[in-house]
This record gives sequence, C-alpha cells and structure tokens, in this order.
Amino acid sequence: MSTQLPAPARTGPAPALLPLRPPRPAAHGARLAAVDALRLLAALAVAAYHYLGTPTPDFWGRFDLPQALPVLHRISSYGWLGVEAFFLLSGFAICMSCWGRTPAQFAVSRVTRLFPLYWAVVALILGSGAVAALGGLEPSIPTDLRTSLGNLTMMPGPLGLEATDGVAWTLWVEARFYLLMAVLMLVGLTYRRTIAFCFLWLTLAAIGRELHSAVLEEILLPRYAGLFVAGIALYLMYRFGPNLMLWLLTGFAWCYTLTLLGERVAEHAVPADRGDSPGWAVCAALLTAFLAALALAGPGPLGRLRWRTLVYAGALTYPFYLVHQSLGIPVARGVIKVAPGLGLLPAVLAGLLFSLLLSAALHHVVDRRVAVRLRHRLTASLDPPPPDRLLPAPGRT
Repeated sequence: MSTQLPAPARTGPAPALLPLRPPRPAAHGARLAAVDALRLLAALAVAAYHYLGTPTPDFWGRFDLPQALPVLHRISSYGWLGVEAFFLLSGFAICMSCWGRTPAQFAVSRVTRLFPLYWAVVALILGSGAVAALGGLEPSIPTDLRTSLGNLTMMPGPLGLEATDGVAWTLWVEARFYLLMAVLMLVGLTYRRTIAFCFLWLTLAAIGRELHSAVLEEILLPRYAGLFVAGIALYLMYRFGPNLMLWLLTGFAWCYTLTLLGERVAEHAVPADRGDSPGWAVCAALLTAFLAALALAGPGPLGRLRWRTLVYAGALTYPFYLVHQSLGIPVARGVIKVAPGLGLLPAVLAGLLFSLLLSAALHHVVDRRVAVRLRHRLTASLDPPPPDRLLPAPGRT
C-alpha cells in the first residue's frame, strides 16, 4: 500500500494568465467617451480620403485636387488608414459587446445596430438614383430590382453584385469577424480561451496566406486579423488589467499587422504625375499612434471620460460612414455644378455638412426608434412561446 503526499496548496495566482485585478463589471449600456471620439476620428479620416485624398483624376471635374488643395490633399491621402482604425476599434468594441451575452443576444445586438440604418441608407441611395433617372440623368449606381435586393443582405460582393453603398465591403469584413466571435462564444467566452483564440487565429491566418488558400482567406481574414486581435487584447486589458501575456499578444498582433500593412500601402500608391505615394513608415507610425490612443482611451486614463458630446459624436459615426460617400459627394458635386464660382473647398464642406445633418436625422429616427423597437421584438422572440400559445399536437383535439 502506497501513500501519496498531498499537492502543495497554491498561495497565489498563476502569474502568466490570471488577471492582475478583479474584472470590471459588465455594463453593456456604458459608453467610453474617448473610444467614441476615436471612432469619429476614424470616420472623418475615411471621409477626408474620399473627398480630398482620392488619387482619381478629374474626381471633381475641372478642379484638380493636387493643384487646388495641395496641403489638404497630401494629408488626406493617408485617410484610408481610417478603415484599419475601424477594424482595430471593432476588436475592442465587439469583444466588449460579447462579454456576458449569449450568442443569440449578441446576434440581436449586431443585427439591430447595423441593419436598420444600412437599409435606410440603401433606400435613400436608390431613391436618389430614381429621382436622377426621372430627371434624365444616368444614376451612378445600378437601381434594378435584383441588385437592390442583393444589397439589402449587406453581402453584395459575395453575391456578385455592385455595392449600392461603396463602403459595404468593410461591413462584410466586420460580419465575418462577428461570426468568428460567435464561434468563440459557443465554445465559451472566458479570459484564457479568448487569449488562446487570438494566438490561434493569427497562426492559422498566417498558414492560410502561406498556402494561398481562398477558403482560409475568406474565413480567417488574414489581412486584418492582427487589427482585430490587437483590439481584443486592449479590451482584455480594460476589463482585467494589463499583464505580460496581454502585452505579448498585442505586440505579436501588431508585428503581424504592420508587416501586412505594406500590401495596403501598395494598393493606395498613386501615379508619379499625381504626387507622392503614401510611405509605409509614415502609415505604420500613424496607425501605431492610433493604437496608443486606443490604449489610453480604453484601459488607460482617458477611459474615465464620460463627455456626452463625444458619446453623441460616436453615435453619429456609423450613419455618417454610410452616407458620406454615396450621398454626400453627389451633393458636393451638385454645389460645384450650380455655383462653380464658390470653389472646391466650400463644395466639399457643403457635402460634409449635409452628411452630418443627415446622419443626425437617421440616428434620431432610425437608430433611436426603429432599431430600439426591433431590438425589443427580436429579444422577445428569443424565448419560446408560453404553453397556452403552443399548437396542439397532430391527432389531438
């Protein structure tokens, strides 16, 4: 007969993974004002690129951007980095949205947040195209029924259709990120599992690139995976406190991100006669500065800000992002056509002002009313009906 000594009792937490402080209580209604401010900054950067930084010749007709507004054009040529910033913010915000919810509750929150506003903007774009057609003008986007129905799914690209709203491609990227997070929620969303998921995601994404696998490319989003993972790591710092493991995860994700950033920089190269192309070093520095700002806005000291103005600005970000290109730019072009003597900058400001006002209207009408009611209805639909409403089984009277 053998005896076994009892295992020594632990006198403290394992240093590698366990958090350094108690987790913050889940508060789905709480808003981080500084993060909302960064969301608005990212949206304005994208808008600046579309309005003033675009390399497309003759984008504004007789006004040549590099000559008309050389300084603004040069600065705005880096505005496409706002999309990368959005994906980084999404990693933070979506991980926050997932925590403490079931997959069904998470799905309801995403559907009611994204689709009502998107449907409203698609309807406005199609309506403006129909008005243009009645006026004898050729719409800039297809308005046939098949294309319109396909765009309502928010997946026009995979369905082989032209996007009614030009920014819809980023929403499809976001949707696939949501799907990955939903899978993690089905497994069980915990601190350790989230860290393991992030390291596994980046590793498999790199393998997918090495294999040139179209399937893994679609599912694992290798080009943007590092941005999402870095955002997730910063949220874990916000919720549980920073530690060595989370800083290593952030650094690993950021090395991955900046390495692949060169491909996005190459995509935004401009012809030599149109000016200098954005450089990788500058783009990497700008994006890293945004990462540092998010670290300050979430787990850092700026996370304590509760300014209502910034929260409201953050609420306008999504509708502004949806309308600024497809509806705001036509307004600016209309101003140029009606009053060419005003110049380019006043026309651009008119398009941006129109986009902001329309965004405020959409937020108040669609987001605060329609989306809220839809959220209540869908949430109620998650539960089965009471027994007195169930249909009788076949053969019973």
